[in-house]
Order: sequence, then C-alpha cells, then structure tokens
Amino acid sequence: MSAEVREILDKARAEGRTALTAPEGKRVCDAYGIATPGEGLATSADDAVALAASIGFPVVLKIVSPDILHKTEAGGVLVGVSSAEAVRAGYEQILANAHAYNAGAVIDGVQVQQMVGGGHEVIIGAVTDPTFGKVVAFGLGGTLVEVLKDVTFRLAPLTVHDSLAMLDDIKAAEVLRGVRGAAPADRAALSTMIERVGALVADFPEIAEADLNPVFASANGAVAADVRIILSAEAPVETPRIPREEILAKMNRIFHPRAVAVIGASGEDGKIGNSVMRNLINGGYRGNIYPINPKSTEILGLPAYRSITDVPGEIDVAVFAIPAAFVPAALEAAGEKGVAGAIMIPSGFAETGNVEGQQEIVEIARKHGVRMLGPNIYGYYYTPENLCATFCTPYDVRGSVALTSQSGGIGMAILGFSRTTRMGVSAIVGVGNKADVDEDDLLTFFEQDDNTKCVAMHLEDLKDGRGFVDAVRRIVKTKPVIVLKAGRTAMGARAAGSHTGALAGDDKVYDDILRQAGVVRAPGLNDMLEYARSLPIMPTPQGENVVIITGAGGSGVLLSDACVDNGLTLMEIPPDLDEAFRAYIPPFGAAGNPIDITGGEPPLTYENTLRLGLADPRIHALVLGYWHTIVTPPMVFAELVARVVAEERAKGNHKPVVASLAGDTEVEEACDYLFDHGVVAYPYTTEKPVAVLGAKYRWARAAGLMPG
Repeated sequence: MSAEVREILDKARAEGRTALTAPEGKRVCDAYGIATPGEGLATSADDAVALAASIGFPVVLKIVSPDILHKTEAGGVLVGVSSAEAVRAGYEQILANAHAYNAGAVIDGVQVQQMVGGGHEVIIGAVTDPTFGKVVAFGLGGTLVEVLKDVTFRLAPLTVHDSLAMLDDIKAAEVLRGVRGAAPADRAALSTMIERVGALVADFPEIAEADLNPVFASANGAVAADVRIILSAEAPVETPRIPREEILAKMNRIFHPRAVAVIGASGEDGKIGNSVMRNLINGGYRGNIYPINPKSTEILGLPAYRSITDVPGEIDVAVFAIPAAFVPAALEAAGEKGVAGAIMIPSGFAETGNVEGQQEIVEIARKHGVRMLGPNIYGYYYTPENLCATFCTPYDVRGSVALTSQSGGIGMAILGFSRTTRMGVSAIVGVGNKADVDEDDLLTFFEQDDNTKCVAMHLEDLKDGRGFVDAVRRIVKTKPVIVLKAGRTAMGARAAGSHTGALAGDDKVYDDILRQAGVVRAPGLNDMLEYARSLPIMPTPQGENVVIITGAGGSGVLLSDACVDNGLTLMEIPPDLDEAFRAYIPPFGAAGNPIDITGGEPPLTYENTLRLGLADPRIHALVLGYWHTIVTPPMVFAELVARVVAEERAKGNHKPVVASLAGDTEVEEACDYLFDHGVVAYPYTTEKPVAVLGAKYRWARAAGLMPG
C-alpha cells in the first residue's frame, strides 16, 4: 500500500509537479481502500469509445492534465455521456476546450469514468493547517460547498469516534440520517472513508491537500467521484518538542523559586525595575531577592550586585527590566549562573520587527538551558508563593484559577476583573511574543499543580497546535481549560488548490480542533473571565436534566431560550415530580419546566421548590430566576438560597445552581453574596448564568465525567 503511493508521489515530484493527475489520484485511493468509480485513461477517441463500452453507459469524461487542476472551469468535464457517438464527440470537445483554456498545457488524455450518483453529495478532504498540521474535513459537497461551508474539521489521523462525530457535527446531519422518506447515508462507509483519508495524509506528510468531492453517499456505501491531491513544494518540518519531565523541572523552579534576581533593579520611583522590586518585597515573597544594577550598592534596603554572576548562591528566576539592547549580554550571564527562568519584560523584539534580536536571545537561552517567558510581557504572579514578579499592581487573593494572556492590555483587564470580583487566582502569566515558553509549557505545569483547578487563556495564535492539543487532552480530564482565541474572523486569503483548502481558511479549523481537544471556548473577554470565576465553584453535573425555577414568567421564557442556545436539556418533568412541585406553588402558578412560582410568593416557596430540586436525583442542575419583590427582598433570597444549597450539599446533593436576579440595585449585593457562598449569580441578565452553566456542561462532557 505505502510502497505504491510512495512511487506515485516520488514520480510526480521528480517531474516537478505539485498535483497528481486523476488516474494517479485513483491509484492512491485504491491503495488506501477509498472507493472510486471504474475508469480508464483514453489517449484517442477510439480508446475512449472502447473504455466506455467496457465500463457501461452512461459515462463521465474528464480532461487529464497536470496543468489543469480545476477541470470544470476549463470545460474539461462532460457528464452523462450515453452513446459511442457522444463519447467520440465529447473526447474531441474536451481536448479543444483544454487547449483553449491553457494552450501550453500538457495533456495526458481523457479519463473515462463510470457515472455514479444518487444519495447525498458530501466532501471529504484534508489540508495542511499552519497551526495544527494535517486536518481532515467533512461536510456537504458538490458545487455549493464553498458557499454553504457546512463543514467540520478534525486532526489527522482519526479514531472511529472522531470520524463518526464528524458526521453528526455538520448542520445537515439530519439530512444524512434520512428525512422525508429519503434513505439514510451509510454511516459506516462514510466514517471509514474519513478515517482512510486521515491515515493517508498522516502517512505521507508531503500531501498538502486532498479533496474527494463529490462523494456520493447512499444507503449502500460511499464512492468518491472526483479526486484531487496536491503536494507541498517543500517537505514539512516537524516541530521539535521538549520532554514533559524537562518542562516540569524548569517550570517548578520558575513557579516555586528559592531566589529571584531583578536585572535592572532601581530605587527610583517610576522605573519598571523599581516596581518589580517593590512588588516582590511588598507582596510577601519569602525567598531571596537580589537586585542587579552595576551603578548601585543598595536598592530598597537590599544589597545590589553589578552582575548576576556576582550573587552568592543559586538563583532560580531572573526578571529582566532593562532595554532590549542590553538583554543578550545579561542573559548570557544569567545562563552562566544557572537560572531556570528568564522573565523578559523588555519590548523591542519581534513585535517591533526585531526578529533577529529575538532569535539571538532564544539561542542564548537554549545554549544555557534557560526557559524564557516573553519577551514583551508584564511578568507573572503565583499567589501560593506570594510571588508578584511584575511591574503591575500587586495581587494577593489566593484561589484556584490560573490565567494567561498573550497581550499586556488583556493582562491588565484580567488583573482588574480579578481585583473587582475578588476572584481567587493561583497564577496570572503574560506570554507576550512566546519566543520560548508558550501555552503548552504552562498547561504542563498547571496540570500537576495542586493549587490550580481551572485554566483560562487568552491567545492570538499557537506556535504548535498539536502540542497544545496534546497538553489540553491531558489536563481537561481533571481541570477545565477555557480559551479566548482572538481573531475569530477569516484568517485572510490562503493559496488553496482544492475546495478543502479554501474552506480551511478561517476560524472553523481552530473552533473544531479546540472543541475536539476538550477546550471550553469563550466568545469574548468577559465570558472567559466569568467562566474562569464560576466553573471552579460549581459542582460537576451528573446528568443532562436542567430545571428552571422562576418567580417571573418572562424570565422563565428567556432562561429557556438561553438553555437551548447553550446546548442544555430542559428536563421533561415526570408526573410524580410535577405533583410534588405543585404542592409548593400557588394554583395560579405553573409547574412543568420552567416551574413558575409567581412573583408574590414568600421565601418559603423558594426554599421548598429549591430543596425539592436539589434533593430529587433525577434533576441534575438548577437555574433560578428571581424577581425583586417586597415579600422576598434580594438579600433574603440570597441568604435563603445559600443556606439551602449548603445544607443540601452537606447531605451529598452536589448540583450546579445558577441564578438570574432581576430588580433594583440591591440585586447586585445579593449576587455578590451568592458568589461568595458558592452559587453563580448575575443581576440584570438571563443569558450569562446559563452560559456559565453551559460552559460547565461542555467541560464535563469533554472530560468524560457525564454518565453515559
């Protein structure tokens, strides 16, 4: 199998071609068990007639030329040719069209192909993504594929689970299952074909794009009517990976340093080196702090050293607060000293066009085995060590959320949100230019960090998409990973020789691959921060049944819409449970789901219905809709909910509870109280609490924590 494909690819490359001819594409498909129609290559009209007679009418005629990739555009395809006379005429017509389209094109002949059709037209393909490498695509096919763009992507190679999931991941999934009496497509045949395309491009990385379009999928199988395979001009370069043990050895020293040096430390207010020193000292860091400044002997009460090499004892981390021009020499000294981490605050590297300068410090760091964070960052925080290695505002609210950002501005937003909401964090880390340390390294550390229970990351790009996916797949089994990916709009024009290549030119690849890895993707910055704040305090749901209890019918409708929008299942209340709820609500209220207790009810009605919802094992999550009334004021509601939830959790009834509070400004204080007591609550919105619950469900499903 591999030997035959290797021979075909080597021949094409030896001839200077980056595209296989149709007959070559069929041979590749045959080698991998990908079904294609019967066909043959005709080099004369007589050959074409003879082939058509042996295949059986009607047939399809296609030009075969290494110089004509888009055959339809060149008038090089005739469909439904049903007689010997029509084949002869069609042969001549196709040649004439091809010469008119490209007078210099090399013509190998005309492909005579069995006419296939019926069932559903789909596309199966593969493309080389600049971030993730080989990815496989599946979606609706035919001439409208690039218009409808109903397509989904997965990393190659694929498992059976991956390929079957792709069939259900497009908008037209129901069409493939058969609607209005139509026969369903053969799922096993389609799944197998997807897997084999993934295996092909994984086995032969020089295949840049592969396109099976259309694939005719019927109840009896799947056949690829047209095959297009494009080779890369250069052999792909594999991204080097650092062993996990080596990453952890350095990351543990960076986040648990025994000693920190500040290169460029200053006693002058307003200097970055001064702010870093003050944050380390005032933040309560218990390790040794060494200011490095050749012009000072003492800074902020600590002895200063001319060079880091003059410091007695070991140093784990060096924070750089000097201009870019002085970084290389100082980094050489830090490397000689044996530091594990270089925290590069200085700007003036690749982000300003100084690519050579950045590469120089990367090479210095690698030579000495130093892991470098940045450059062009605000530094980092690690609260378990009281470590504020940054020039920004100090932060000391310990918690279990680790946040990272590629942008300094986003980092400030993270810090401001954390301070305002008193969100407990384990770490806040700037990654900046990611010349060395990136999200993969940080995930590797946070995975085994007992102080971190949730990770939220703002990123603009990924250096190694597959490395990121590997790291995510490990950590999401126990800890949610939330990602805000900037640049969700089209990535811009991409040279593509196939439909699949054109379809892979936007954010859809990122979206599908991140979801495949188990990432909870946030649509915006505030969403990322709210997910990070909320997910760690919410119990993991043990099933899909969500129940809404509301004091306002209007809120109940909006909460129901939000549940549907976020992929949540509103429970169908069984008769006995319906009767139990009705015992607690007024006759003019409404059971069912939402359960409308009406707005004028006293606190006891909220308590009884909430307790019933928490105690019944058939209910897995609760959404509360509160309406500000004199009978049950906001803080009375908040204290009641917090008390009941705590009492039921003490009994073992751990379920996520989120609340939407509508009312005057007192509801803001009530929401803060609920958050402080482990209940996610938001004022003035029905969408946000349900979105947070939906994020928790997405993680639980991805982590395999949901029963069934």
